[in-house]
Amino acid sequence: MVRVGRRSVTFYPPEGATALIGDFTDWERNPIPLEGPLTLEFPEGAYVEYAFLDREGRPFPDPDNPEKAENPWWSYPRAIKLPGFRYEAPPEPQEEPKVHRHRLGERRFYVAETGPSPKATVVAQDGVAFYRTAGLHKAARALFEEGEIPPVRLVFVEPIDRNTEYRFNEAYEREFHRVLEEVEGAYGPLNELVLVGASLGGLFSLWQAWRHPERFPKVLALSPALKAHPGGMDAYQDKEWLLERFAEAERLPRVYLEVGLLEWLLGPNRRLAALFADKKVPHAYRERPSGHNWVTWKQALAPGLRYLLGPQ
Repeated sequence: MVRVGRRSVTFYPPEGATALIGDFTDWERNPIPLEGPLTLEFPEGAYVEYAFLDREGRPFPDPDNPEKAENPWWSYPRAIKLPGFRYEAPPEPQEEPKVHRHRLGERRFYVAETGPSPKATVVAQDGVAFYRTAGLHKAARALFEEGEIPPVRLVFVEPIDRNTEYRFNEAYEREFHRVLEEVEGAYGPLNELVLVGASLGGLFSLWQAWRHPERFPKVLALSPALKAHPGGMDAYQDKEWLLERFAEAERLPRVYLEVGLLEWLLGPNRRLAALFADKKVPHAYRERPSGHNWVTWKQALAPGLRYLLGPQ
Protein backbone atom coordinates (compact mmCIF):
# COMPACT_ATOMS: atom_id res chain seq x y z
CA MET A 1 0.00 0.00 0.00
CA VAL A 2 1.12 3.57 -0.64
CA ARG A 3 0.02 7.01 0.53
CA VAL A 4 0.69 9.78 -1.98
CA GLY A 5 1.40 13.37 -1.00
CA ARG A 6 2.18 16.38 -3.13
CA ARG A 7 5.87 15.58 -3.38
CA SER A 8 6.19 12.43 -1.32
CA VAL A 9 5.09 8.80 -1.23
CA THR A 10 4.86 6.62 1.88
CA PHE A 11 5.37 2.94 1.14
CA TYR A 12 3.77 0.42 3.51
CA PRO A 13 5.56 -2.91 3.05
CA PRO A 14 3.24 -5.90 2.57
CA GLU A 15 3.84 -9.17 4.34
CA GLY A 16 7.14 -10.73 3.31
CA ALA A 17 8.66 -7.51 1.92
CA THR A 18 12.22 -6.79 3.03
CA ALA A 19 13.22 -4.04 0.59
CA LEU A 20 11.84 -1.43 -1.84
CA ILE A 21 13.08 -1.06 -5.42
CA GLY A 22 12.24 1.16 -8.38
CA ASP A 23 13.78 3.55 -10.88
CA PHE A 24 14.87 5.60 -7.87
CA THR A 25 17.04 2.69 -6.61
CA ASP A 26 18.29 1.57 -10.04
CA TRP A 27 15.92 -1.34 -9.33
CA GLU A 28 17.72 -4.30 -7.70
CA ARG A 29 21.08 -2.54 -7.74
CA ASN A 30 20.46 -0.34 -4.66
CA PRO A 31 17.40 -1.69 -2.79
CA ILE A 32 16.19 0.23 0.25
CA PRO A 33 15.78 -2.04 3.32
CA LEU A 34 12.34 -1.93 4.93
CA GLU A 35 11.58 -2.25 8.63
CA GLY A 36 8.25 -0.40 8.45
CA PRO A 37 6.59 2.42 6.47
CA LEU A 38 9.05 4.48 4.43
CA THR A 39 8.48 8.02 3.07
CA LEU A 40 10.45 9.23 0.06
CA GLU A 41 10.39 12.60 -1.71
CA PHE A 42 9.98 12.84 -5.48
CA PRO A 43 9.77 15.63 -8.07
CA GLU A 44 6.42 17.37 -8.29
CA GLY A 45 4.12 15.64 -10.78
CA ALA A 46 6.32 12.54 -10.87
CA TYR A 47 5.51 9.15 -12.36
CA VAL A 48 7.09 6.41 -10.20
CA GLU A 49 7.49 2.69 -10.88
CA TYR A 50 8.32 0.42 -7.94
CA ALA A 51 8.19 -3.10 -6.49
CA PHE A 52 9.22 -4.99 -3.35
CA LEU A 53 11.82 -7.68 -2.68
CA ASP A 54 11.08 -10.77 -0.61
CA ARG A 55 13.47 -12.47 1.82
CA GLU A 56 15.18 -14.34 -1.04
CA GLY A 57 15.70 -11.08 -2.96
CA ARG A 58 12.99 -11.83 -5.52
CA PRO A 59 10.88 -8.89 -6.77
CA PHE A 60 7.12 -8.97 -6.39
CA PRO A 61 4.32 -6.43 -6.98
CA ASP A 62 2.48 -4.37 -4.39
CA PRO A 63 -0.67 -6.46 -3.80
CA ASP A 64 -2.64 -3.34 -2.82
CA ASN A 65 -1.85 -1.31 -5.95
CA PRO A 66 -3.71 -2.48 -9.07
CA GLU A 67 -2.04 0.06 -11.41
CA LYS A 68 0.45 -1.93 -13.44
CA ALA A 69 3.42 -0.08 -14.89
CA GLU A 70 3.73 0.10 -18.66
CA ASN A 71 6.84 -2.03 -18.56
CA PRO A 72 7.60 -4.45 -21.44
CA TRP A 73 10.35 -6.27 -19.53
CA TRP A 74 8.88 -7.16 -16.13
CA SER A 75 5.39 -7.89 -14.80
CA TYR A 76 5.98 -6.88 -11.17
CA PRO A 77 6.41 -3.04 -11.27
CA ARG A 78 3.45 -0.97 -10.09
CA ALA A 79 2.92 2.71 -10.90
CA ILE A 80 2.23 5.83 -8.83
CA LYS A 81 1.30 9.25 -10.19
CA LEU A 82 1.93 12.23 -7.96
CA PRO A 83 -0.42 15.24 -8.05
CA GLY A 84 0.24 17.32 -11.15
CA PHE A 85 1.42 14.40 -13.28
CA ARG A 86 0.67 15.09 -16.94
CA TYR A 87 1.15 12.47 -19.59
CA GLU A 88 1.78 13.89 -23.07
CA ALA A 89 0.44 11.02 -25.14
CA PRO A 90 1.81 10.56 -28.67
CA PRO A 91 -0.71 11.61 -31.32
CA GLU A 92 -2.89 8.92 -32.88
CA PRO A 93 -3.25 8.71 -36.68
CA GLN A 94 -6.46 8.44 -38.62
CA GLU A 95 -4.90 5.58 -40.57
CA GLU A 96 -2.25 3.27 -39.09
CA PRO A 97 0.68 2.47 -41.41
CA LYS A 98 1.09 -1.14 -42.41
CA VAL A 99 4.20 -2.79 -40.96
CA HIS A 100 6.09 -5.32 -43.09
CA ARG A 101 8.24 -8.02 -41.49
CA HIS A 102 11.66 -9.00 -42.82
CA ARG A 103 14.66 -11.13 -41.93
CA LEU A 104 18.35 -10.92 -42.72
CA GLY A 105 19.67 -14.24 -41.47
CA GLU A 106 18.65 -14.34 -37.81
CA ARG A 107 18.07 -10.60 -37.68
CA ARG A 108 14.44 -9.44 -37.64
CA PHE A 109 13.48 -6.00 -38.86
CA TYR A 110 10.24 -4.27 -39.74
CA VAL A 111 9.47 -1.53 -42.24
CA ALA A 112 6.59 0.93 -42.47
CA GLU A 113 5.94 4.07 -44.53
CA THR A 114 3.73 6.97 -43.44
CA GLY A 115 3.12 8.30 -46.94
CA PRO A 116 4.28 8.21 -50.57
CA SER A 117 7.84 9.12 -51.54
CA PRO A 118 9.35 9.23 -48.03
CA LYS A 119 11.73 12.15 -47.54
CA ALA A 120 13.66 10.50 -44.69
CA THR A 121 14.23 7.12 -43.07
CA VAL A 122 13.82 6.82 -39.30
CA VAL A 123 15.70 3.81 -37.91
CA ALA A 124 14.96 2.52 -34.39
CA GLN A 125 16.98 0.08 -32.32
CA ASP A 126 14.98 -2.27 -30.04
CA GLY A 127 12.63 -2.41 -32.99
CA VAL A 128 9.82 -4.52 -31.55
CA ALA A 129 9.51 -2.27 -28.48
CA PHE A 130 9.43 0.90 -30.58
CA TYR A 131 6.89 -0.71 -32.90
CA ARG A 132 4.58 -2.49 -30.44
CA THR A 133 5.08 -0.67 -27.13
CA ALA A 134 5.87 2.86 -28.27
CA GLY A 135 3.98 2.97 -31.58
CA LEU A 136 6.61 5.15 -33.25
CA HIS A 137 5.12 4.47 -36.69
CA LYS A 138 1.70 5.70 -35.50
CA ALA A 139 3.12 8.90 -34.03
CA ALA A 140 5.03 9.58 -37.25
CA ARG A 141 1.90 8.97 -39.35
CA ALA A 142 -0.19 11.28 -37.15
CA LEU A 143 2.38 14.08 -37.47
CA PHE A 144 2.41 13.57 -41.25
CA GLU A 145 -1.39 13.74 -41.38
CA GLU A 146 -1.22 17.05 -39.48
CA GLY A 147 1.40 18.42 -41.87
CA GLU A 148 4.03 18.72 -39.13
CA ILE A 149 6.62 16.40 -40.69
CA PRO A 150 7.09 15.00 -44.22
CA PRO A 151 6.33 11.37 -45.09
CA VAL A 152 8.97 9.03 -43.69
CA ARG A 153 10.00 5.41 -43.86
CA LEU A 154 10.47 3.68 -40.51
CA VAL A 155 12.83 0.77 -39.95
CA PHE A 156 12.60 -1.17 -36.68
CA VAL A 157 15.72 -3.30 -36.10
CA GLU A 158 15.45 -5.97 -33.41
CA PRO A 159 18.56 -6.97 -31.42
CA ILE A 160 19.61 -10.55 -30.78
CA ASP A 161 21.82 -9.74 -27.76
CA ARG A 162 21.39 -6.04 -27.04
CA ASN A 163 23.84 -5.96 -24.10
CA THR A 164 26.64 -7.05 -26.44
CA GLU A 165 25.51 -5.59 -29.76
CA TYR A 166 24.79 -2.04 -28.62
CA ARG A 167 28.11 -1.53 -26.77
CA PHE A 168 30.44 -0.27 -29.53
CA ASN A 169 30.17 -3.60 -31.34
CA GLU A 170 31.67 -3.39 -34.83
CA ALA A 171 30.26 -6.76 -35.89
CA TYR A 172 26.73 -5.56 -35.17
CA GLU A 173 27.55 -2.23 -36.82
CA ARG A 174 28.37 -4.06 -40.07
CA GLU A 175 25.15 -6.09 -39.90
CA PHE A 176 23.14 -2.96 -39.10
CA HIS A 177 24.50 -1.30 -42.23
CA ARG A 178 23.60 -4.42 -44.23
CA VAL A 179 20.02 -4.11 -42.96
CA LEU A 180 19.93 -0.55 -44.29
CA GLU A 181 21.24 -1.79 -47.64
CA GLU A 182 18.48 -4.42 -47.71
CA VAL A 183 15.84 -1.78 -46.99
CA GLU A 184 17.20 0.52 -49.69
CA GLY A 185 17.26 -2.30 -52.22
CA ALA A 186 13.66 -3.30 -51.45
CA TYR A 187 12.04 0.08 -50.87
CA GLY A 188 14.17 2.71 -52.61
CA PRO A 189 16.48 5.55 -51.52
CA LEU A 190 16.83 6.09 -47.79
CA ASN A 191 17.31 9.85 -48.16
CA GLU A 192 18.03 11.59 -44.86
CA LEU A 193 18.62 9.18 -41.99
CA VAL A 194 17.41 9.71 -38.43
CA LEU A 195 18.56 7.26 -35.76
CA VAL A 196 16.33 6.47 -32.76
CA GLY A 197 17.21 4.60 -29.61
CA ALA A 198 16.46 4.30 -25.91
CA SER A 199 18.99 3.33 -23.21
CA LEU A 200 21.64 1.09 -24.85
CA GLY A 201 19.88 1.63 -28.19
CA GLY A 202 20.39 5.36 -27.69
CA LEU A 203 24.07 4.75 -26.96
CA PHE A 204 24.47 2.79 -30.20
CA SER A 205 22.63 5.47 -32.20
CA LEU A 206 24.86 8.26 -30.85
CA TRP A 207 27.96 6.13 -31.45
CA GLN A 208 26.96 5.64 -35.08
CA ALA A 209 26.42 9.39 -35.48
CA TRP A 210 29.94 9.97 -34.13
CA ARG A 211 31.51 7.32 -36.37
CA HIS A 212 29.53 8.25 -39.51
CA PRO A 213 28.57 11.94 -39.15
CA GLU A 214 27.82 12.43 -42.84
CA ARG A 215 25.49 9.43 -43.02
CA PHE A 216 23.73 9.88 -39.67
CA PRO A 217 23.26 13.62 -39.06
CA LYS A 218 20.27 13.36 -36.68
CA VAL A 219 19.55 11.31 -33.54
CA LEU A 220 16.52 10.95 -31.27
CA ALA A 221 18.20 9.71 -28.08
CA LEU A 222 16.06 8.67 -25.10
CA SER A 223 17.96 8.13 -21.85
CA PRO A 224 21.04 6.94 -23.76
CA ALA A 225 23.21 4.66 -21.62
CA LEU A 226 26.26 6.91 -21.65
CA LYS A 227 27.95 5.08 -18.75
CA ALA A 228 29.82 2.87 -21.19
CA HIS A 229 33.22 2.39 -22.82
CA PRO A 230 34.65 -0.22 -25.21
CA GLY A 231 35.26 -3.40 -23.27
CA GLY A 232 33.08 -2.37 -20.36
CA MET A 233 29.85 -4.06 -19.34
CA ASP A 234 28.73 -2.07 -16.25
CA ALA A 235 26.11 0.49 -17.28
CA TYR A 236 26.32 2.07 -13.82
CA GLN A 237 30.08 2.38 -13.29
CA ASP A 238 31.77 2.51 -16.71
CA LYS A 239 33.40 5.76 -17.85
CA GLU A 240 31.51 8.09 -20.20
CA TRP A 241 33.74 7.30 -23.16
CA LEU A 242 31.45 8.62 -25.88
CA LEU A 243 31.20 12.06 -24.25
CA GLU A 244 34.98 12.35 -24.57
CA ARG A 245 34.76 11.44 -28.26
CA PHE A 246 32.05 14.06 -28.88
CA ALA A 247 34.19 16.65 -27.06
CA GLU A 248 36.98 15.97 -29.56
CA ALA A 249 34.76 15.76 -32.66
CA GLU A 250 34.76 18.42 -35.35
CA ARG A 251 31.22 17.58 -36.46
CA LEU A 252 28.33 16.72 -34.16
CA PRO A 253 24.81 15.47 -35.01
CA ARG A 254 21.61 17.35 -34.45
CA VAL A 255 20.20 15.63 -31.36
CA TYR A 256 16.88 15.54 -29.54
CA LEU A 257 17.71 14.27 -26.05
CA GLU A 258 15.39 13.32 -23.16
CA VAL A 259 15.99 11.70 -19.78
CA GLY A 260 14.04 11.07 -16.57
CA LEU A 261 14.78 12.82 -13.30
CA LEU A 262 14.67 9.49 -11.43
CA GLU A 263 17.38 7.83 -13.53
CA TRP A 264 21.00 7.05 -12.75
CA LEU A 265 21.69 8.38 -16.27
CA LEU A 266 20.51 11.90 -15.44
CA GLY A 267 24.04 13.20 -14.78
CA PRO A 268 25.63 11.78 -17.96
CA ASN A 269 22.78 13.11 -20.11
CA ARG A 270 23.06 16.54 -18.52
CA ARG A 271 26.77 16.51 -19.32
CA LEU A 272 26.06 15.56 -22.95
CA ALA A 273 23.52 18.39 -23.29
CA ALA A 274 25.99 20.82 -21.71
CA LEU A 275 28.71 19.70 -24.13
CA PHE A 276 26.43 20.42 -27.10
CA ALA A 277 25.50 23.78 -25.58
CA ASP A 278 29.16 24.72 -25.03
CA LYS A 279 29.95 23.82 -28.64
CA LYS A 280 26.97 25.88 -29.86
CA VAL A 281 25.55 22.83 -31.65
CA PRO A 282 21.79 22.87 -32.39
CA HIS A 283 20.08 20.40 -30.08
CA ALA A 284 17.05 20.03 -27.82
CA TYR A 285 17.12 18.67 -24.28
CA ARG A 286 14.35 17.86 -21.83
CA GLU A 287 14.03 16.22 -18.43
CA ARG A 288 10.80 14.56 -17.28
CA PRO A 289 9.73 13.74 -13.69
CA SER A 290 9.87 9.99 -14.29
CA GLY A 291 12.37 7.17 -14.74
CA HIS A 292 14.06 4.84 -17.19
CA ASN A 293 10.85 3.56 -18.76
CA TRP A 294 8.44 3.81 -21.65
CA VAL A 295 6.22 6.40 -19.98
CA THR A 296 9.22 8.73 -20.19
CA TRP A 297 10.22 7.71 -23.68
CA LYS A 298 6.83 7.63 -25.41
CA GLN A 299 6.26 11.25 -24.50
CA ALA A 300 9.42 12.20 -26.41
CA LEU A 301 8.39 10.71 -29.75
CA ALA A 302 6.28 13.55 -31.13
CA PRO A 303 8.46 16.48 -29.96
CA GLY A 304 11.56 14.61 -31.07
CA LEU A 305 10.22 13.94 -34.57
CA ARG A 306 9.01 17.52 -34.88
CA TYR A 307 12.40 18.88 -33.88
CA LEU A 308 14.39 16.63 -36.18
CA LEU A 309 12.06 16.46 -39.20
CA GLY A 310 9.79 19.50 -39.00
CA PRO A 311 10.48 22.93 -40.47
CA GLN A 312 13.80 24.24 -39.11
